[in-house]
Amino acid sequence: MTSESGGPRCDRGAGDAAGHPAPTENEQLRRFAGIWCRAVHPLAATTMTPDEFEVYLLPLAHRLSAALRGSPFDTEAAYAVGAALVNAQCTEPEALPAILGVIDAHLVSCSSSAEVSCADPSGESSSAELPAAPGHEPLAEEEARARCVRLQHALAAGFVRELRKCERDEQEAISRAALAARTEAEKALHASEAKFQAVFEGAVIGVGIAGLDGEVLVVNDAMARMFGGMDFFRPGRNVTEFVHPDDVPGAHELYRELVSGERDHFRIEKPHYRDDGSELWTNLTVTLLRDSSGAPQYQLALAEDITEHRQLRERLRYEATHDELTGLPNRTLFLERLDQVLAAGADAERFGVCYLDLDGFKAVNDSLGHVVGDRMLKAVAERLQRCVKAPDELLARVGGDEFLALVTGPAAQADGAGLARRMLAALAEPVRIEGRELRVRASIGVVDGRAGEIGRAEVLRSADITMYRAKAAGGNRYEIADADSNARVIARHSLTNGLPSALEKGEFFIEYQPLVRLTDGTVRGAEALVRWLHPVHGVLGPDQFIPLAEDTGLIVPLGRWVLEQAARQAREWRDAADDDGEPLRVNVNLSPCQLSHPTLVSDTVAVLESAGLCPSALCLEVTENDLIGADESALRPLRQLADLGVDIALDDFGTGYSNLSYLRRLPVSTLKLDRSFTRGMQRAPADPVDVKIVEGIVSLAHTLDLAVTVEGVETAVQAEHLRGLGCDTAQGWYYARPGPPERLHTLALADAS
Repeated sequence: MTSESGGPRCDRGAGDAAGHPAPTENEQLRRFAGIWCRAVHPLAATTMTPDEFEVYLLPLAHRLSAALRGSPFDTEAAYAVGAALVNAQCTEPEALPAILGVIDAHLVSCSSSAEVSCADPSGESSSAELPAAPGHEPLAEEEARARCVRLQHALAAGFVRELRKCERDEQEAISRAALAARTEAEKALHASEAKFQAVFEGAVIGVGIAGLDGEVLVVNDAMARMFGGMDFFRPGRNVTEFVHPDDVPGAHELYRELVSGERDHFRIEKPHYRDDGSELWTNLTVTLLRDSSGAPQYQLALAEDITEHRQLRERLRYEATHDELTGLPNRTLFLERLDQVLAAGADAERFGVCYLDLDGFKAVNDSLGHVVGDRMLKAVAERLQRCVKAPDELLARVGGDEFLALVTGPAAQADGAGLARRMLAALAEPVRIEGRELRVRASIGVVDGRAGEIGRAEVLRSADITMYRAKAAGGNRYEIADADSNARVIARHSLTNGLPSALEKGEFFIEYQPLVRLTDGTVRGAEALVRWLHPVHGVLGPDQFIPLAEDTGLIVPLGRWVLEQAARQAREWRDAADDDGEPLRVNVNLSPCQLSHPTLVSDTVAVLESAGLCPSALCLEVTENDLIGADESALRPLRQLADLGVDIALDDFGTGYSNLSYLRRLPVSTLKLDRSFTRGMQRAPADPVDVKIVEGIVSLAHTLDLAVTVEGVETAVQAEHLRGLGCDTAQGWYYARPGPPERLHTLALADAS
């Protein structure tokens, strides 16, 4: 070492040439930490400031100094120092050489509080001794230097070991190792064979050198251990023998470009066969070494054994792409495969998708428990898997009881339909679980298409819609996607989603169709008919949304709203009418959900009281089918309402079971005869069969003290026939179409005049 003036520099325990007292060991180590900080901090990714970093390095310097002088000599502290430097984020590629360089240049001198080496200008150093740890002999400088080198090796090893423990990208680690190894190897080849040999043998990764012709010249112990021993690299072995069927595409071209000098290095993840037939996976970096003139000379290979890492990665990949319960591919893998098919060229073969959903599986889980449900799913998966045997077919479990199958080929639709039939047949036999025989039913939607013509989202949406079409048709069947049918399902779905907010937004309104007394043609009342003013589809009739409201349960709040509006309107008609005239009655339809709702009676009473309407001014219409087979508990709400004075009408009479004897026990006051019985009376002469049927119903109804209302009256001839048969009231387009309440009031006033 030289002083700042360029002359020889000596550190002695008694002081320097000027007579200044020699620095203490702590001062020397603080100085060492400062030098270390200035050399390493600019190259590190640490978030510490230089001052903080120097404070962090000081105890590490003490540990290295103590290890250097310790007896027995132990490099474990250097391992720990290397790990601590990684933990301080000194992980940039340039950091480790700087760390080792400072240790090499300063550790021995800074660890001496007494006499150390005194270098003369020629670079030769005189022999000196370092003080030993208490109770041990001092160290000769040669021994100290040897220990320093071993500490550097240990620190580097601890540094690398800690890097491996961190969750850093192995590609970056290999890149740094490759850069460091290539630099050291080139220096060694150009400078000192002995120094290169030390780096070569001490490398923690596999290192090998081959000629440009591919002949393996030398490998280190780490490389030999990877391949099962040095015998693998027997004389004459050529790297071209290491070709593997799973090599990445283009690997041979990369190698050709390297040995020809067109590229300086390449990196690939490569498999190899060992002599015993086992497989080794490596992260392999191959670098071209040039001579001093720049001509290609050797190829240097750096390899890291990633076999266990790859096996773990493949296991994680399998777990990420397969269903844990059934072992089938999951949604992730299915979508990857579907995307590959859809990404093919426009001339690609067709594909088909089958979307299978078990019918009633929720009931199995709810009644028998999830354990039985899981066993049932496993049995179903095994049966379905047996249906998918061709290499161009794939089956996946994508949800609780949902499965997707993919087929490819020129006849995708036929193949998809055939696969659907096979799956239904495979599920036909009951599944036996814990002594129970569980029947399995499934609904399947089949979609086919060609790559480039349809996207993934459209395929899945169409399959989902088609599957629900099969379910709506009764289940245990398959349906093939059809654009028109799917459009209707989409429209239905859109209406269903829009129903809840429609009531809040006030999109519903009511039209009223007059009920006319046949004896004198006067308006007796009106039926309230709800309409939906949809923001997209315009005005929708009840047949388009009432079934959806019943399915979603919205029919109860919607029905109450209709009842409130109709009762309020009836009160307004009464207030506007002549006090001597008969008040107009309003008819309101009740759905099955409303009939079974526990608050029907209390809600109706509350509505009547709020509107100030007499119960006799309200008629609730119930369809015949809703009352077929009803027991006394189901009829009790209607009886309570009838006892209050509310009229009950039996709507669509004649379309149901039509057992006339049950009329005696129903709390109804009116029969509404379905229009199908009176169509034959729209022209003269009337259909004699229709006349006889209506005549008999009217006679029976009057015998039971029931009034008769006829729906669908469209002609004067028809009205005249019905009047002659004794029908009480009628409604239909002959009198008026449904309209706003003002028009009904106008008709009523005209009758009164």
